[in-house]
Amino acid sequence: MQSFQLGEHASTVPITSYNTQEWQKGYRSLDQEYDYWIDEIEGQIPPELNGTLFRNGPGRLDVNGQRIQHPFDGDGMVCAIAIKDGRAHFRNRFVRTEGYVAEQQAGRILYRGVFGTQKPGGWLANAFDTKIKNIANTQILYWGGKLLALWEAAEPYRLDPRTLETLGQEYFDGALQPSAPFAAHPWIDPASQFDAGAPCLVNFAIKAGLSFTINIYELDLKGAIVRQHNHPVPGFAFIHDFAITPNYCIFFQNPVAFNPVPFLMGTRSPGECIKFQPNKPTRVIVIPRDVASRPKPIILETQSGFVFHHANAYEQEGEIVIDSICYENLPAVKVGADYRETDFAALAPGQLWRFRMNLETKAVDRQLVEPRCCEFPFIHPAKAGREHRYVYLGAAHTAQGNAPLQAILKVDLKSEHRQIWSAAPDGYVGEPVFVPRELPGASGLYTQVEGDEDDGWLLTMVYDSQHDRTDVVILDAKDLEKGAIARLHLKHHVPYGLHGSFTPHYFES
Repeated sequence: MQSFQLGEHASTVPITSYNTQEWQKGYRSLDQEYDYWIDEIEGQIPPELNGTLFRNGPGRLDVNGQRIQHPFDGDGMVCAIAIKDGRAHFRNRFVRTEGYVAEQQAGRILYRGVFGTQKPGGWLANAFDTKIKNIANTQILYWGGKLLALWEAAEPYRLDPRTLETLGQEYFDGALQPSAPFAAHPWIDPASQFDAGAPCLVNFAIKAGLSFTINIYELDLKGAIVRQHNHPVPGFAFIHDFAITPNYCIFFQNPVAFNPVPFLMGTRSPGECIKFQPNKPTRVIVIPRDVASRPKPIILETQSGFVFHHANAYEQEGEIVIDSICYENLPAVKVGADYRETDFAALAPGQLWRFRMNLETKAVDRQLVEPRCCEFPFIHPAKAGREHRYVYLGAAHTAQGNAPLQAILKVDLKSEHRQIWSAAPDGYVGEPVFVPRELPGASGLYTQVEGDEDDGWLLTMVYDSQHDRTDVVILDAKDLEKGAIARLHLKHHVPYGLHGSFTPHYFES
């Protein structure tokens, strides 16, 4: 194992912190599947940090040279970084979904994608073909002894947590029907009042039809679905994420319209048929988790905007407080556009906002918390649904404008203090995953905060465009400004990913 001197350079980075051509290099397929010990480490892995970081994202952005139109249509590739006793092991595997296997065998694109990918042959080859490939590319989670790769429009795929071998689709002993969606943003309630204080997993799904229905699922520690309830939703429901409290599930129904005709006629993908409606409000759907005593959702409205991700929510004196990344609008997915040519300066940034919702009066107040361009919020896992003090985010290097994520930002909601660690100008960061320093509970989960809420580490994957490789970077969550504790240099790049999770279970075969 090699060790090198750390060197930080954030303060010397120019105002224009990124190079578009260098940023684009992170959007290339990683065709090879690796399995090796990481032997080039800058700094030192904390000896108390033990477990496995799982991370999911689109790993293949073409099929035999035929380019995927948008990275969100790319096949899921799971990475596992197993850490123990100051050492780390890397492994990556593609999720062998039915569609992935078929396309690899055929050597060409066989399925339409949600965000622009079409089968070769023009509209005639795509008309009335509504079958969308399950790409299992958004989240990866270890729950109930099962490692699950999630994509919001279909059922999960189960993987072997040691080898990442695809074991097949997961239906939770028949509680989930074939082809039924199971969303990619579950929350773990650290102390569910419906399970005698034990943790439970809460997730949802959007079922489309003549109207839209939100399905709520709650799973016990064994991975069984123990509660399920459905709620019709008027209008089009384009919902990617949600939030929970001990008593509620909260959804932001973004103000968009969907015209299915171009999709059915084969000229556009579903994502290209969505149009943002700035003159309509965002609807907030608050669904009680205890449907026996409170069966009906509560509907509120707030100013028009678009939300992909929520940081957390909690209840306070008859109100629900929720921190979310909000955009002024949703830019249209343009037909034939090249996502690698994104004009960041022309787009409004995502920013962290706080919404306070009074369930009695239905009044909604919102306040800008962090104006810096940011995304991928993360909190201490034991604070899910409870009042939190710290939010960690991927962020732009500069304080104004829109830009690629090159920094990790810590927001102290109590003191309003900020800390930032930047990988600019050569580095481009992913989601920061918070790992508490304290040991998990008997369930193997982090269910309470034993010390300070920020006592732990942040793990993030950073594409280093100068060396054309990806680093796994470990930061001290208490003090980001001290710089990276360790940089684990991989032997290759990993395409920009989406979400990940950490488990204290150590998986290295």
